[in-house]
Amino acid sequence: MGLGCPQGEFVYTSFVMSNYRQILLGENGRSLLKSAKWCDGFGSKLRGFTFRRHLGESDGLVLVEKKDSRVSTAIHMLFVSFDLGVIWVNDTGEVVDKVLAKPWRLSYTPQTAARYVIELHPSLLEEVEVGDHIKFIEKDK
Repeated sequence: MGLGCPQGEFVYTSFVMSNYRQILLGENGRSLLKSAKWCDGFGSKLRGFTFRRHLGESDGLVLVEKKDSRVSTAIHMLFVSFDLGVIWVNDTGEVVDKVLAKPWRLSYTPQTAARYVIELHPSLLEEVEVGDHIKFIEKDK
């Protein structure tokens, strides 16, 4: 029986992803991703894109830390079976690094401290350069 649920019903409460943001390129206001999952909790950051079989061109997420850091924004690609475009953004919204992350690699660490890690389809990586600015616009989905 589910906790607090009558007649054996099970209620699943997701703590994995909290909400969504549109990601805009600050220089021209063009949308990079219309709806990226905003991951600011431990569980959602740990899960990321692990164990997924594929990544759609409009799929993306933002791993959020409390402050700029190289160590806290390092990522792994264990249990990720496809390439990812990864963009690191600092607290002021400036892109400080980017990389094409390959499956099953142990670690990728930004060259400069960042607060946000954007993971998206590799085809979008070429649209962003180090030094560009990113804006996150809150949305329902």
